[in-house]
Amino acid sequence: MTSLLALDFELGSDLERAIREAVDSSVAFCVLDRRVSPRRRLEDLARLGATAVRDVDGVTAIASGTRVDDEVGLVMLTSGSSGEPKSVELTWTALRASAELTQSTLRGDAPPVWLPCLPACHIGGLAVILRAVLSDATLWWGDGDDLESGAAHGATHVSVVRAQLARHDVSGFHSVLLGGARPPSAVPENVIATWGMTETGSGVVYDGTPLPGVDVASVDGQLCVRTPTLFRSYRSGPRPMVLGPDGRDDWFPTGDAGDVTNGTVAVRGRLGFLINTGGEKLWPEVLEVALATIDGVRDVAVTSVNDSEWGQRVVVLIVSDGSRLDESVRAVAVDRIGPWAKPKEIRYVTAIPRTGNGKIRRGDLPNLF
Repeated sequence: MTSLLALDFELGSDLERAIREAVDSSVAFCVLDRRVSPRRRLEDLARLGATAVRDVDGVTAIASGTRVDDEVGLVMLTSGSSGEPKSVELTWTALRASAELTQSTLRGDAPPVWLPCLPACHIGGLAVILRAVLSDATLWWGDGDDLESGAAHGATHVSVVRAQLARHDVSGFHSVLLGGARPPSAVPENVIATWGMTETGSGVVYDGTPLPGVDVASVDGQLCVRTPTLFRSYRSGPRPMVLGPDGRDDWFPTGDAGDVTNGTVAVRGRLGFLINTGGEKLWPEVLEVALATIDGVRDVAVTSVNDSEWGQRVVVLIVSDGSRLDESVRAVAVDRIGPWAKPKEIRYVTAIPRTGNGKIRRGDLPNLF
């Protein structure tokens, strides 16, 4: 058994150095979210089970922490977009497999130079740093809010979420990995839409194609994966497994609905948030992508409330530029999907609750109305 060291650093070279030292010493680590409140920080430390915290002033022990098995290299909280965050254990072997798999897939004539700009407390941000620590990438530590400058200074690769893609010109990069929320309907040629999660050690499907060595199957409508990057267990219990199409019971059920056709993966959305309205099924993510194309829509989320007539009533939450967009919203819903997608309610809000990596906090949406 080994200790679990919580790293409490801003995104930057000090964090990279601390991670390298943890890796060199084979000390399992986690990365704290420095944006949260003091109360949430204590909750996160308890969920992670950290035995010590390291910051710029040194190391402070935590008596209530829980040690981890020697094979575990990283403990990370899931985004919590579907509820309370879970504490995920990833082995050193899985972390190295993830770094090397991404590096080999995206490699050009030379090893990538990554611009870190996502919070390292989430797997999409930490994976960028680990590609340098565990593989042969290099990092350019510039201003993470100035992607254009990173490309101008020689960064060739970057991982972003949808909001960053909308705000920045990413044409100067060789490759741009887009994760978190569902991608927009049209993206620049150098942008690669990824699918994955904390449990898979970062993205394992690029533009609908599983990475080499990654198996994805749809089992009763749920996407299940088998990959060398897969997590070992949750801190609270073992890794769930289901029987796959090959008769083996080592497939991880992701909780995402989708199909795999001729090797191409299509993700529909989280199973728990499928809307059944009047006997018709509606994926919130599909309607959100359609509504995001309307001029004046700055952000949008789709949810539902129980209804005695329809079963569930479709509700659209919109952050607008000040315009009233009811007619456009209903017209686009019918045109792009069908009459069952036309919302029964449209509410205008000041912000859509999102996680640090851009996913909608769907469990928090009912609090907005």
